[in-house]
Amino acid sequence: MSGKKSKKLAGNVIAVNRKARHDYFIEETFEAGLVLEGWEVKSLRAGNVQLTESYVYIRGGEAWLFGAHFSPLKTISTHVKPDPTRNRKLLLHRQELDRLIGAVERKGFALIPLDLHWHKGRAKLKIGMAKGKKQHDKRAANKDRDWQRQKERILKH
Repeated sequence: MSGKKSKKLAGNVIAVNRKARHDYFIEETFEAGLVLEGWEVKSLRAGNVQLTESYVYIRGGEAWLFGAHFSPLKTISTHVKPDPTRNRKLLLHRQELDRLIGAVERKGFALIPLDLHWHKGRAKLKIGMAKGKKQHDKRAANKDRDWQRQKERILKH
């Protein structure tokens, strides 16, 4: 079995925002649907998505994904003008939206996209309610990670 197939079978993950866990403490996660155009779904299936510089904001009682880059395929029909970085609406239940609005406005949380994956044939975005890490927190996390690696090496021999 090739490396790509085994990766697709493991949770059907399309794209991961690796910087999110490095830059933020993730308090809680939510799963949201996306409103997509046809060419965006095709580029998702091809894996042409980047979430690194993206974030979620709330405007008018609705959640929006901002800054995600969906690279259009070269085989898109001629009448479609793709916009790779357009804002995409997120689909959440009203209770979830109310919780997110309260957390962002009152408690100072940020909403960060963690990963994009397939769930029952539909594209879903995992959102993290997060607090920013300070520089010393990042250093401590790196130190702990390095120590864990070193410990594993020592125990192996």
